[in-house]
Amino acid sequence: MAISQLRDALLAALARLPGTREFHVHVLVSSPRKNASLYPFASPRPRAYLQDILILLSEQTTPHSPRVLVSAVEASVYNIVSTSCAIFYVSKVDSTGQAATPSPTQTIVRALLLFYADPATRPIVANHLWIHLFARAQAQYLFPNSAEFSGKKPLSDVKLCGWWKRLLSEVAAEVKDRAEAAKMKLHYVLPGYSEVEAAHMLKAASGSVPGTTWIYGHPYTQSEIPLPCPRDAFEGMTNLGHLIPSFEDDPKSRFMDDIAYTTDGEIKSPVRKRTRTISRGENSRSKGEDAPEEKELKDDKEDRSLRDLRKVSADEFWERMSFRQECVAGAITGFFIVVISLPAGPANEVGRSEVSPLAPQAGQVSSPLTKRVLASLTTGVEFSSVECSIRATGIVEGAIRRLCEGIASVPSGVTHPPRSVARPVESGRHTPERETPVVSLVLPPRTPPRRGKAIPGVSPNPFPEPVTSLETYQSHIYGSAWVGNAVPELKRATVVKEERGEATEPRVTVLTARKKNKRV
Repeated sequence: MAISQLRDALLAALARLPGTREFHVHVLVSSPRKNASLYPFASPRPRAYLQDILILLSEQTTPHSPRVLVSAVEASVYNIVSTSCAIFYVSKVDSTGQAATPSPTQTIVRALLLFYADPATRPIVANHLWIHLFARAQAQYLFPNSAEFSGKKPLSDVKLCGWWKRLLSEVAAEVKDRAEAAKMKLHYVLPGYSEVEAAHMLKAASGSVPGTTWIYGHPYTQSEIPLPCPRDAFEGMTNLGHLIPSFEDDPKSRFMDDIAYTTDGEIKSPVRKRTRTISRGENSRSKGEDAPEEKELKDDKEDRSLRDLRKVSADEFWERMSFRQECVAGAITGFFIVVISLPAGPANEVGRSEVSPLAPQAGQVSSPLTKRVLASLTTGVEFSSVECSIRATGIVEGAIRRLCEGIASVPSGVTHPPRSVARPVESGRHTPERETPVVSLVLPPRTPPRRGKAIPGVSPNPFPEPVTSLETYQSHIYGSAWVGNAVPELKRATVVKEERGEATEPRVTVLTARKKNKRV
């Protein structure tokens, strides 16, 4: 399935928005590559194939006005062929606050999730899809300095969790209408709060979507839908690392590292290896091998880490998660997991069963290209004002096109006016040196990187990295849509409430009967 189908699905959803403007979307999906970091504590590790997704959306209010980036989505897709499962992880969603009303952020996120959740459009072979996300309210995620723009109104912690709960409910309800045989499991946890407290807090922000039922808790004890990590190979030696996947910049991953490498409140120090001298007659091959004592200590350390993960159940893990720093920093956070399962059958694999999961599809790009574009977005530009956003949009969108054409593009930094520096006066004539502008690299807010054991390397990909061209850019990556829909008067109040993360329930007007004066 070509990437242009995802691009067209996003444009079709944007075309239904009210108002008059033109949208420009860039869809970057990397080719599949082998990945061993999804379940680092599983032994043996399941074979997974990873794809990166980066969606950038800009808009123009008139045909002659400049483009401005308004929304961005970063996500990852893991394909576990052995269990016919796929994990869709939403890493970051952000907006600049400079879009016209209504904001298109919610529309592109819903269309993206629906594209992968619907088995008719899902671009990978998987009967079970797991959608993971961690909701944490921040002023900015992908657009540096966008929090300084006065028009950006970030959602609060409760409204953000309610926003995600309502959006995921709408996606699940839409998939249920399209595929009646699909099984749905919707789970959420607000660490530190009971089920009654969580339901009360999110009731006003998320509302209720007909046909969806949420379960407060985790889905790792249910047996109706298979887990992504296979259990048959472990022979009853399942630990916490077989249940909970590990993602980059995710508090669950760091918590599992702490459990595996911390005992009685103290961090385990690595075992100091004894230096070995090569005796006469010892070949170079034996030089690279570990001594029996060192190998035994290494295996014992590995076994202790796995034993510690076996001692903690999934229920205890989520109960202790409420005491983690990311969840007790004064803001409400939420973990959301949506599972969509279809019965296995040939109808789900027609035309795709014989294709290798590592084979690149039309329109996909290399992983380094996606990372370079993301680096230019998060470290090379800023969005603190309309003027800065216009300039940043031209830099980022131009970099995507040049990279697709094979032209080297170095991200430009945020330049400030040169400062006047007093130089000593030298005798004789000289040409004044041109002062280099100061470059400010604004890093997005991130939690500390996870620590843990090193992930061993994987075998090389048998397929070469896809080579992009101008035709790839125009046919699959870039697309635009002009929108000219009327905005009903009653719709304006609803749009404002949706942008604020509030539920849009119908307003009830209570009429009072006027009393008649009695004649005397």
